[in-house]
Amino acid sequence: MSYYKQAMAERSQQNGRKNCFIRRAHAQLSLFVRRVDFTPLLLIFGAAVLYAVLCAICQRDAIGASGYNTYTLQALAWREGRMSLGHDYPHLELAIFNNDWWVSFPPVPSIPLYFLSFFFGSNTPDHLLVKLYVLFGCLFAYGMLRRARYDKLSAAAFSLLCSYATGLIALSMEGAVWFQAQTMAFMLTMGSLYFMYRGVYTPSLFLYALAVGCRPFNAVYGLVLFVMWLERALKEKRSMKREILCLIPGVTLGLCVAFAYGWYNYVRFGNPLEFGHNHLPEFSFQGGVQFSLHHVMNNIRTFLLGAPFSYTDAGYEINKFGFSMFIVHPVFVVMLLLFIVDLCRKRLSFTKAAIIVAFAAQLFCLLLHRTFGGYQFGARYTCDLLPYAALYFALPGRIRRMTIPEALLLMASLGFAIYGACTVLL
Repeated sequence: MSYYKQAMAERSQQNGRKNCFIRRAHAQLSLFVRRVDFTPLLLIFGAAVLYAVLCAICQRDAIGASGYNTYTLQALAWREGRMSLGHDYPHLELAIFNNDWWVSFPPVPSIPLYFLSFFFGSNTPDHLLVKLYVLFGCLFAYGMLRRARYDKLSAAAFSLLCSYATGLIALSMEGAVWFQAQTMAFMLTMGSLYFMYRGVYTPSLFLYALAVGCRPFNAVYGLVLFVMWLERALKEKRSMKREILCLIPGVTLGLCVAFAYGWYNYVRFGNPLEFGHNHLPEFSFQGGVQFSLHHVMNNIRTFLLGAPFSYTDAGYEINKFGFSMFIVHPVFVVMLLLFIVDLCRKRLSFTKAAIIVAFAAQLFCLLLHRTFGGYQFGARYTCDLLPYAALYFALPGRIRRMTIPEALLLMASLGFAIYGACTVLL
């Protein structure tokens, strides 16, 4: 072989090795792209665009401080070594006890604001926080549905049906004290169910305990978490002794959180179960009753059976003091229909039964309340119940994709939620 031919052969061999390396790298990159789920990034991007458009239309601050900044005031008081606020803020719901003014809400939402106050002072990003709470709750729902073997599109669609296609959009437009507590409870409860679904007990129980520190009636979710744990152990024939030992760290951590709540309430109000709401003027000395059976029928007429619009002199207007939760949260209709189908086909599991029982029990507790949330889009308090629906969809029994009627319902409910967020603003 001539020198020229030998040189060409060696060069061809070297180019072959380079091309082989490039092909392998391209194949590995393609495999990585196919394996990695980019849907959460799309959900984040979609939420950012949605809020940017809504805040521009409504001329609202998307990330700044709220005027209803009770939790920020509490965080600033903690930094000064005080539990009380020291003086009145007439536009806020404050408890009056021992001639002092106190935050009348459970304390957990003040914790992130405590740390943020070192950077932002009193101008904490309240409006941004409520948006992030709803977004992370949606992502927890997506993760749970993906683990339930839904395809990416269906998992994203059902997570939207349980979050943004509800009254949560309206709540997340304003970082007020009430909305911070409710959206944070949504995120923490969804996270608790996600980790329990994965069989990771300690973070599940810790998040559950924190959720109760936002919305006390979310304690009812404890029934569902217990049944999920028990059914998993029995179905997979695990050692009960080992399963109980695995629960101990999470239960201990949750009890420590509960003890902290009790201590905090006792120091402030002399009662470990009193977080301050009963010391609001409307309930302490103005004659109002916070929880009563007398409120139930009126709340049923408004928040279970009420129409979203009423006719006025100006034409039809949305009822800004509430209407049926099944209209503002149509995901509940889907869940209850699935429950009826499961019941008729005799495929009702213990966890599914626990979801329906807990859902009904918590709803009844909410119906006992006098105001059920006040000025709002739909039925604000029933946002606490949305994680039940997400978990129900993740359980075996239904097809692992969204059907055409459900997709149409998603689009209609999402459009109505966006309309409500623009129409009913605090």
